[in-house]
Formats: sequence, C-alpha cells, structure tokens
Amino acid sequence: MGRDRGPIEAYLDVADVLRIAREAQVDAIHPGYGFLAENPQFAQACEEARIIFVGPSPQTMRTLGNKVAARNLATSVGVAVMPATPPLPTDLAACAQLARDIGYPLMLKASWGGGGRGMRVVESESALRELLPLSRREARAAFGNDEVYLEKLVRRARHVEVQILGDSHGALVHVYERDCTVQRRNQKVVERAPAVFLDAAGREELCAAALAIGRAVAYVKRRHR
Repeated sequence: MGRDRGPIEAYLDVADVLRIAREAQVDAIHPGYGFLAENPQFAQACEEARIIFVGPSPQTMRTLGNKVAARNLATSVGVAVMPATPPLPTDLAACAQLARDIGYPLMLKASWGGGGRGMRVVESESALRELLPLSRREARAAFGNDEVYLEKLVRRARHVEVQILGDSHGALVHVYERDCTVQRRNQKVVERAPAVFLDAAGREELCAAALAIGRAVAYVKRRHR
C-alpha cells in the first residue's frame, strides 16, 4: 500500500484501506488511534463494505464529535455541564451578548475536532472581538468547519476522562478514569490512572455519567455481519 506515497497518506486513504481489506478477506478493521479511528466517514465506509469497524458507530462519532451536540446529549440525560452558548453567530454584537449572559472569563472552543485547536481563553469583550476570528480560522483549517462556541472557564480545572466499552448485545461498561490534566497547549502530555484526587463517591458519579451518555448515544463496538 502506498508505494508512491508516504505512510501517512497511505494510511489515510480510505478507498485503498478497504481495497486491501477486501483482497485479504478480513472480517474486521481496527483503525488504531486518532486519524481514521475518529473518522465517521471511514466507519460508514466499513459498514457499507460489510466489514466490522472495531470502534463506535458512525452516528455515535458524529454526535459525540461535535461538542455542542455532545453537551446537549449530556444535558438530556441529566449529566451536569458548564454553562455555554450555542454555536456563535456571525454578528459580533450578538456574540458579545451571549458572552455577557454567561459572564467572563470564558473559553472559546471549536465545536468540531480536538487537540486544543481553536481554543482561546477570553477575559473580556475586547478580547472576544480579537480572538473570535482567530479561532474560527484555526477551526476551519484544522477541521474544515469554523463553528465555535463559548463555555464558562474553570481556572485550574482537572481534565478527567472515563473510558467505556460497549458491544452489539447492549452491554456497556466503564473501565474507570484517567487524569489528563498535564497538558501543553491544550494537548495531553501525561495520562494517569487512577485519578488520585477523586474519592469513591466522585469516581462513582463520574463513571455513572459516562455510562448514561453512552447509553443515550447507543454506544456499541460494531455489529457482526
């Protein structure tokens, strides 16, 4: 694969990956981490090719891949979230009013994608006017979509993730949490498990919230052919 291309270009070529999978008569594809693992189009292509994609369904990735949609889903099942705006409009005055409704300081975030791209701390209305175009451009360049929103900033916050696993029979479990607070430029550098600052009650509440969101989005591994 990819004799005339570098390994990254070859790995990201969905048509080529599926061609090789069909030639090898594989039953399933595990996409590794990042790139194709977070690409709903690739998961959809595997499904259409009747090859098991070892990962979430395309619809799950589309829902949880958008931070605004994911927040709305969490709220719908009773999971607490920080105050935030809907996707920001193009009118700066309307954006400023939405910011005032929540109150500064705020975090400006890209709705799509991760890795800290498009994120900016916003301390004031003048900063919002300056930083909003920068975040939009960065989001468009990184994710092909310039949609951004504002979320209340928590200073010195902990970044904790809960891992979940689901199967095609409806079973869903968590595998506890990992503390991803050590970051550089909003990208994780160190992941530590367990999160030593969590007590038993906090851990139980956090893991229960993750399972509630997983059930709401019908999180499964992949259905067999």
